Amino acid sequence: MISYIKGELTEVFEDMIVLENQNIGYNIKVPASVIDKMPRVGREVRVYTYLYVREDAVNLFGFLTRDDLNIFKMLLNVSGIGPKGALGILSAITPDDLRFAVLSDDVNTIKSCPGIGAKTAQKLIIELKDKISLEDTFETVMQNNNQGSLNSDAISIRDDAIQALVALGYSNKEAIAAVKRIDDIDKKDSGQVLKEALKQLAIL
Repeated sequence: MISYIKGELTEVFEDMIVLENQNIGYNIKVPASVIDKMPRVGREVRVYTYLYVREDAVNLFGFLTRDDLNIFKMLLNVSGIGPKGALGILSAITPDDLRFAVLSDDVNTIKSCPGIGAKTAQKLIIELKDKISLEDTFETVMQNNNQGSLNSDAISIRDDAIQALVALGYSNKEAIAAVKRIDDIDKKDSGQVLKEALKQLAIL
């Protein structure tokens, strides 16, 4: 119903902001990560929103990017996770970290979020794993880090390195984490990437 609201930031609370647009102040619930990135009060900001309606409540939830909003919606589709739980997850870890945790079966990272136990974390991984791809995740991370997008050769080299590490006995989680830490993959060949990944694993 409401894609986004662009207006003047008038108030900032612990878990909520107020945006004024056309003389109307909108209460928008946001994760802690959004609070940290807010401009000064009085400045203009665009917030992508999700309207949550129940019989006893109508709430607006807001995020600074469509990507964050999409992750929030994904979390709402996990059985047992409501808006409060989804907001808590995105306050504790970034959407990128959540994606990597899902892809690498990292239950510990997800259950470290407030209100999320081991069973819910495992359920979240199972229900989201087929909705998150490794390729899209790396692409998003690169864009978020302002490093540009990976070309097809770099994607292939990255995937080959992960598969090689798994074949060497490392877990999928360890392999993804090691390759994630390598800079300028698009400027290296598969041998260099594998060598640097092994160095990363030595210090993880």
